[in-house]
Amino acid sequence: MTAVLDATPETATVDTAPEPPTASWLARAGAFSVDVLLGVAVIATMALLTLSAPQRGWLWWVFTGAAVLVFVLIAVNRLVLPWIRGWSLGRAVFGIAVRRPDGSAAGLGRLVLRDVAHLLDTAALLIGWLWPLWDRRRRTFADLLLRTEVHKVDRPNRDVRRPVAAALIAATLLCAAGAGLSYLVVYRYDQAVDAARAQIASEGPRIVEQMLSYDVDTLQQDFSHAQSLTTDAYRPQLIAQQQAVQKAGATKNEYWAVSSAVLSATADHASMLLAMQGQRGTDPKDLKFITATVRADFDESRDGQWRVANLTVLKKPQMNQAGQ
Repeated sequence: MTAVLDATPETATVDTAPEPPTASWLARAGAFSVDVLLGVAVIATMALLTLSAPQRGWLWWVFTGAAVLVFVLIAVNRLVLPWIRGWSLGRAVFGIAVRRPDGSAAGLGRLVLRDVAHLLDTAALLIGWLWPLWDRRRRTFADLLLRTEVHKVDRPNRDVRRPVAAALIAATLLCAAGAGLSYLVVYRYDQAVDAARAQIASEGPRIVEQMLSYDVDTLQQDFSHAQSLTTDAYRPQLIAQQQAVQKAGATKNEYWAVSSAVLSATADHASMLLAMQGQRGTDPKDLKFITATVRADFDESRDGQWRVANLTVLKKPQMNQAGQ
Protein backbone atom coordinates (compact mmCIF):
# COMPACT_ATOMS: atom_id res chain seq x y z
CA MET A 1 0.00 0.00 0.00
CA THR A 2 1.41 3.19 -1.08
CA ALA A 3 0.61 6.40 0.72
CA VAL A 4 0.70 9.54 -1.33
CA LEU A 5 1.34 12.65 0.66
CA ASP A 6 0.51 15.99 -0.95
CA ALA A 7 3.35 18.23 -0.13
CA THR A 8 2.64 21.92 -0.30
CA PRO A 9 5.92 23.74 -0.43
CA GLU A 10 6.20 26.83 1.73
CA THR A 11 6.30 29.95 -0.34
CA ALA A 12 7.59 33.12 1.19
CA THR A 13 5.89 36.25 -0.10
CA VAL A 14 7.49 39.65 0.29
CA ASP A 15 5.20 42.67 0.08
CA THR A 16 6.86 45.42 -1.88
CA ALA A 17 5.11 48.78 -2.21
CA PRO A 18 4.77 49.87 -5.82
CA GLU A 19 6.83 52.82 -6.83
CA PRO A 20 4.79 56.03 -7.20
CA PRO A 21 4.18 56.88 -10.85
CA THR A 22 6.41 59.64 -12.13
CA ALA A 23 5.30 62.59 -14.21
CA SER A 24 6.03 62.82 -17.90
CA TRP A 25 8.54 65.30 -19.26
CA LEU A 26 5.81 67.19 -21.13
CA ALA A 27 3.74 67.58 -17.95
CA ARG A 28 6.78 68.90 -16.11
CA ALA A 29 7.58 71.29 -18.97
CA GLY A 30 4.00 72.57 -19.03
CA ALA A 31 3.95 73.16 -15.27
CA PHE A 32 7.33 74.91 -15.46
CA SER A 33 6.02 77.18 -18.21
CA VAL A 34 3.11 78.28 -16.02
CA ASP A 35 5.08 78.57 -12.77
CA VAL A 36 8.33 80.10 -14.05
CA LEU A 37 8.53 81.00 -17.72
CA LEU A 38 5.42 83.19 -17.62
CA GLY A 39 6.87 85.29 -14.81
CA VAL A 40 10.34 85.34 -16.35
CA ALA A 41 8.83 86.77 -19.54
CA VAL A 42 7.32 89.63 -17.50
CA ILE A 43 10.59 90.23 -15.62
CA ALA A 44 12.55 90.28 -18.89
CA THR A 45 10.07 92.78 -20.35
CA MET A 46 10.37 95.04 -17.31
CA ALA A 47 14.18 94.78 -17.44
CA LEU A 48 14.19 95.87 -21.09
CA LEU A 49 11.86 98.76 -20.31
CA THR A 50 14.16 100.02 -17.55
CA LEU A 51 16.87 100.47 -20.19
CA SER A 52 14.75 103.03 -22.03
CA ALA A 53 13.44 104.76 -18.91
CA PRO A 54 15.30 107.75 -17.41
CA GLN A 55 17.89 106.32 -15.02
CA ARG A 56 16.59 106.28 -11.42
CA GLY A 57 13.51 108.24 -12.50
CA TRP A 58 10.02 107.36 -11.29
CA LEU A 59 9.32 105.24 -14.37
CA TRP A 60 12.54 103.27 -13.79
CA TRP A 61 11.40 102.54 -10.23
CA VAL A 62 7.94 101.45 -11.46
CA PHE A 63 9.44 98.91 -13.85
CA THR A 64 11.97 97.72 -11.27
CA GLY A 65 9.27 97.37 -8.62
CA ALA A 66 7.06 95.40 -11.01
CA ALA A 67 9.93 93.00 -11.78
CA VAL A 68 10.66 92.49 -8.08
CA LEU A 69 6.97 91.89 -7.33
CA VAL A 70 6.69 89.26 -10.07
CA PHE A 71 9.83 87.54 -8.77
CA VAL A 72 8.30 87.35 -5.30
CA LEU A 73 5.06 85.93 -6.73
CA ILE A 74 7.04 83.27 -8.60
CA ALA A 75 8.80 82.28 -5.36
CA VAL A 76 5.53 82.15 -3.40
CA ASN A 77 3.79 80.06 -6.04
CA ARG A 78 6.69 77.69 -6.62
CA LEU A 79 7.94 77.27 -3.04
CA VAL A 80 5.43 78.42 -0.43
CA LEU A 81 2.24 77.03 -2.02
CA PRO A 82 3.71 73.52 -2.48
CA TRP A 83 4.87 73.61 1.13
CA ILE A 84 1.44 74.68 2.43
CA ARG A 85 -0.98 73.08 -0.04
CA GLY A 86 1.19 70.54 -1.79
CA TRP A 87 1.02 72.06 -5.27
CA SER A 88 1.83 75.13 -7.33
CA LEU A 89 -0.56 76.50 -9.93
CA GLY A 90 1.26 74.93 -12.86
CA ARG A 91 1.73 71.56 -11.15
CA ALA A 92 -1.91 71.53 -10.06
CA VAL A 93 -3.07 72.04 -13.65
CA PHE A 94 -1.00 69.08 -14.88
CA GLY A 95 -1.59 66.89 -11.81
CA ILE A 96 2.01 66.56 -10.63
CA ALA A 97 3.91 67.34 -7.43
CA VAL A 98 7.49 67.28 -6.14
CA ARG A 99 7.92 64.44 -3.66
CA ARG A 100 10.57 62.32 -2.04
CA PRO A 101 11.11 58.90 -3.64
CA ASP A 102 8.78 57.29 -1.06
CA GLY A 103 5.99 59.73 -1.95
CA SER A 104 6.25 61.92 1.15
CA ALA A 105 6.29 65.73 0.99
CA ALA A 106 9.59 67.33 -0.01
CA GLY A 107 9.51 70.16 2.53
CA LEU A 108 10.20 73.87 2.07
CA GLY A 109 13.98 73.66 2.58
CA ARG A 110 14.36 70.87 0.05
CA LEU A 111 12.20 72.74 -2.46
CA VAL A 112 14.35 75.86 -2.11
CA LEU A 113 17.59 73.90 -2.50
CA ARG A 114 16.11 72.05 -5.47
CA ASP A 115 15.39 75.29 -7.30
CA VAL A 116 18.90 76.53 -6.54
CA ALA A 117 20.29 73.22 -7.82
CA HIS A 118 18.43 73.77 -11.10
CA LEU A 119 21.28 76.17 -11.90
CA LEU A 120 23.33 73.02 -12.42
CA ASP A 121 20.75 71.77 -14.93
CA THR A 122 21.08 75.06 -16.81
CA ALA A 123 24.87 75.35 -16.56
CA ALA A 124 25.29 71.89 -18.12
CA LEU A 125 24.12 73.26 -21.48
CA LEU A 126 20.51 72.54 -20.43
CA ILE A 127 21.22 68.80 -20.45
CA GLY A 128 19.96 68.53 -16.88
CA TRP A 129 16.52 69.68 -17.98
CA LEU A 130 16.44 66.96 -20.65
CA TRP A 131 17.77 64.22 -18.37
CA PRO A 132 14.24 63.04 -17.38
CA LEU A 133 13.71 61.90 -20.97
CA TRP A 134 15.98 58.88 -20.43
CA ASP A 135 16.28 58.60 -16.63
CA ARG A 136 14.31 55.65 -15.22
CA ARG A 137 12.61 57.85 -12.59
CA ARG A 138 12.55 60.92 -14.86
CA ARG A 139 14.80 63.04 -12.65
CA THR A 140 16.82 66.14 -13.41
CA PHE A 141 20.29 66.72 -11.98
CA ALA A 142 18.64 68.76 -9.23
CA ASP A 143 16.35 65.81 -8.40
CA LEU A 144 19.31 63.45 -8.26
CA LEU A 145 21.20 65.81 -5.97
CA LEU A 146 18.30 66.52 -3.59
CA ARG A 147 16.71 63.06 -3.84
CA THR A 148 13.39 64.27 -5.14
CA GLU A 149 11.04 63.09 -7.84
CA VAL A 150 8.05 64.52 -9.63
CA HIS A 151 5.06 62.24 -9.20
CA LYS A 152 1.64 62.06 -10.75
CA VAL A 153 -0.96 63.11 -8.17
CA ASP A 154 -4.65 63.83 -8.08
CA ARG A 155 -5.56 67.35 -9.05
CA PRO A 156 -6.97 69.66 -6.36
CA ASN A 157 -10.72 69.69 -5.90
CA ARG A 158 -10.91 73.35 -6.81
CA ASP A 159 -10.57 74.39 -10.43
CA VAL A 160 -7.10 75.94 -10.79
CA ARG A 161 -7.49 76.73 -14.45
CA ARG A 162 -9.17 80.04 -13.67
CA PRO A 163 -6.28 81.36 -11.50
CA VAL A 164 -3.84 80.26 -14.21
CA ALA A 165 -5.89 82.04 -16.89
CA ALA A 166 -6.06 85.13 -14.67
CA ALA A 167 -2.26 85.03 -14.20
CA LEU A 168 -1.77 84.76 -17.96
CA ILE A 169 -4.08 87.70 -18.63
CA ALA A 170 -2.47 89.77 -15.86
CA ALA A 171 1.03 89.08 -17.22
CA THR A 172 -0.05 90.06 -20.74
CA LEU A 173 -1.72 93.26 -19.55
CA LEU A 174 1.28 94.16 -17.37
CA CYS A 175 3.68 93.82 -20.28
CA ALA A 176 1.38 95.74 -22.61
CA ALA A 177 0.79 98.50 -20.05
CA GLY A 178 4.51 98.77 -19.35
CA ALA A 179 5.32 99.04 -23.04
CA GLY A 180 2.60 101.65 -23.58
CA LEU A 181 3.64 103.68 -20.54
CA SER A 182 7.26 103.53 -21.61
CA TYR A 183 6.40 104.75 -25.09
CA LEU A 184 4.33 107.65 -23.82
CA VAL A 185 6.65 108.77 -21.04
CA VAL A 186 9.96 108.14 -22.81
CA TYR A 187 8.66 109.74 -26.01
CA ARG A 188 7.60 112.81 -24.06
CA TYR A 189 10.89 112.79 -22.17
CA ASP A 190 12.87 112.62 -25.42
CA GLN A 191 10.83 115.52 -26.74
CA ALA A 192 11.57 117.50 -23.56
CA VAL A 193 15.29 116.74 -23.88
CA ASP A 194 15.31 117.85 -27.52
CA ALA A 195 13.50 121.05 -26.55
CA ALA A 196 15.93 121.70 -23.70
CA ARG A 197 18.92 121.15 -25.98
CA ALA A 198 17.50 123.56 -28.55
CA GLN A 199 16.76 126.20 -25.89
CA ILE A 200 20.23 125.99 -24.38
CA ALA A 201 21.87 126.11 -27.80
CA SER A 202 19.95 129.33 -28.48
CA GLU A 203 19.77 130.99 -25.04
CA GLY A 204 22.85 129.66 -23.26
CA PRO A 205 25.47 131.88 -24.93
CA ARG A 206 23.33 134.99 -24.36
CA ILE A 207 22.87 134.14 -20.68
CA VAL A 208 26.63 133.72 -20.11
CA GLU A 209 27.38 136.91 -22.04
CA GLN A 210 24.97 138.93 -19.87
CA MET A 211 26.25 137.36 -16.66
CA LEU A 212 29.89 138.26 -17.39
CA SER A 213 29.37 141.68 -18.95
CA TYR A 214 29.02 144.93 -17.00
CA ASP A 215 29.65 148.66 -17.32
CA VAL A 216 30.93 151.10 -14.72
CA ASP A 217 27.97 153.48 -15.17
CA THR A 218 25.40 150.70 -14.60
CA LEU A 219 27.46 148.43 -12.39
CA GLN A 220 24.86 147.67 -9.70
CA GLN A 221 22.09 147.10 -12.22
CA ASP A 222 24.35 144.83 -14.28
CA PHE A 223 25.42 142.90 -11.18
CA SER A 224 21.81 142.48 -10.05
CA HIS A 225 20.78 141.29 -13.49
CA ALA A 226 23.67 138.81 -13.53
CA GLN A 227 22.56 137.45 -10.14
CA SER A 228 19.05 136.90 -11.50
CA LEU A 229 20.55 134.66 -14.19
CA THR A 230 21.98 132.17 -11.67
CA THR A 231 20.49 129.50 -9.42
CA ASP A 232 20.14 130.05 -5.69
CA ALA A 233 23.01 127.65 -5.05
CA TYR A 234 25.47 129.39 -7.40
CA ARG A 235 24.46 132.99 -6.63
CA PRO A 236 26.65 133.42 -3.48
CA GLN A 237 29.73 132.45 -5.49
CA LEU A 238 28.89 135.01 -8.17
CA ILE A 239 28.28 137.72 -5.55
CA ALA A 240 31.69 137.03 -4.02
CA GLN A 241 33.32 137.45 -7.44
CA GLN A 242 31.42 140.69 -8.04
CA GLN A 243 32.56 142.07 -4.69
CA ALA A 244 36.15 141.22 -5.58
CA VAL A 245 35.74 143.13 -8.86
CA GLN A 246 34.43 146.21 -7.01
CA LYS A 247 37.32 146.17 -4.54
CA ALA A 248 39.87 145.91 -7.34
CA GLY A 249 38.30 148.84 -9.20
CA ALA A 250 35.68 147.92 -11.75
CA THR A 251 35.95 148.90 -15.38
CA LYS A 252 33.83 148.10 -18.41
CA ASN A 253 33.89 144.40 -19.12
CA GLU A 254 32.12 143.01 -22.19
CA TYR A 255 32.00 139.41 -23.37
CA TRP A 256 30.47 137.63 -26.33
CA ALA A 257 30.41 133.95 -27.30
CA VAL A 258 32.10 133.23 -30.61
CA SER A 259 31.28 129.51 -30.58
CA SER A 260 29.41 127.09 -28.35
CA ALA A 261 28.37 123.47 -28.16
CA VAL A 262 25.88 121.64 -25.94
CA LEU A 263 27.76 118.87 -24.13
CA SER A 264 24.80 117.15 -22.49
CA ALA A 265 21.16 117.79 -21.79
CA THR A 266 18.23 116.38 -19.85
CA ALA A 267 14.75 117.80 -19.49
CA ASP A 268 15.88 120.23 -16.77
CA HIS A 269 19.69 120.28 -16.83
CA ALA A 270 22.25 121.04 -19.51
CA SER A 271 25.97 121.67 -19.92
CA MET A 272 27.58 123.82 -22.59
CA LEU A 273 31.13 124.57 -23.74
CA LEU A 274 31.73 128.16 -24.84
CA ALA A 275 34.62 129.99 -26.46
CA MET A 276 34.42 133.58 -25.25
CA GLN A 277 35.97 136.79 -26.52
CA GLY A 278 35.66 140.25 -25.05
CA GLN A 279 37.22 143.55 -24.23
CA ARG A 280 38.00 145.36 -20.99
CA GLY A 281 38.31 149.08 -20.45
CA THR A 282 36.73 152.31 -21.70
CA ASP A 283 39.62 154.18 -23.32
CA PRO A 284 40.01 153.03 -26.95
CA LYS A 285 43.77 153.44 -26.59
CA ASP A 286 43.89 151.25 -23.50
CA LEU A 287 41.43 148.46 -24.38
CA LYS A 288 42.38 144.91 -23.51
CA PHE A 289 41.02 142.08 -25.63
CA ILE A 290 40.10 138.87 -23.80
CA THR A 291 39.77 135.22 -24.85
CA ALA A 292 38.64 132.42 -22.57
CA THR A 293 37.05 128.98 -22.66
CA VAL A 294 34.37 128.13 -20.10
CA ARG A 295 31.93 125.38 -19.27
CA ALA A 296 28.48 126.47 -18.13
CA ASP A 297 25.99 124.23 -16.35
CA PHE A 298 22.34 125.24 -16.51
CA ASP A 299 19.27 124.24 -14.48
CA GLU A 300 15.70 124.99 -15.46
CA SER A 301 13.83 126.83 -12.72
CA ARG A 302 10.20 126.34 -11.77
CA ASP A 303 9.16 129.29 -13.90
CA GLY A 304 10.65 127.59 -16.97
CA GLN A 305 13.70 129.86 -17.20
CA TRP A 306 17.22 128.50 -17.62
CA ARG A 307 19.75 129.73 -15.06
CA VAL A 308 23.46 129.18 -14.61
CA ALA A 309 24.14 126.53 -11.95
CA ASN A 310 27.92 126.61 -12.29
CA LEU A 311 30.57 128.28 -14.42
CA THR A 312 33.97 126.65 -14.77
CA VAL A 313 36.87 128.39 -16.51
CA LEU A 314 38.67 125.75 -18.58
CA LYS A 315 41.15 128.15 -20.18
CA LYS A 316 42.02 131.23 -18.14
CA PRO A 317 41.31 134.59 -19.77
CA GLN A 318 44.19 135.90 -21.88
CA MET A 319 44.37 139.64 -22.41
CA ASN A 320 46.12 141.49 -25.21
CA GLN A 321 46.67 145.24 -25.28
CA ALA A 322 44.96 147.10 -28.11
CA GLY A 323 47.33 147.58 -31.03
CA GLN A 324 49.49 144.59 -30.11
